[in-house]
Amino acid sequence: MSENHTEQAHIGYPGYFAVFLILVSGTLLTYWSSFWDLDSVFPGANTLLALFIAFTKMTFVMLYFMHVRWSPRLVWLSAVASFFWLAIMFAFTMQDYFTRSGGWYSG
Repeated sequence: MSENHTEQAHIGYPGYFAVFLILVSGTLLTYWSSFWDLDSVFPGANTLLALFIAFTKMTFVMLYFMHVRWSPRLVWLSAVASFFWLAIMFAFTMQDYFTRSGGWYSG
């Protein structure tokens, strides 16, 4: 019984610690940015900044903790396809939200 085991490169403990520090600093940045009034720049700027930070943190988790960085190209394809699917879901949700009337509770 022979094993066809190939050793793959991984990040190691210093790399995991660095990614952990990036995630913690992203969380702190999200917390601190919640006190800034960026809506004076354009409406929704606070939400856009929070989503950008969350997307960055999600990318680090996916690449390093879920080992997508060292995975075959098919795994990369499914990861990228999930982003397109998420974009489609956001687009349909926002299309529904923006085309509704004010309703009963609108002033």
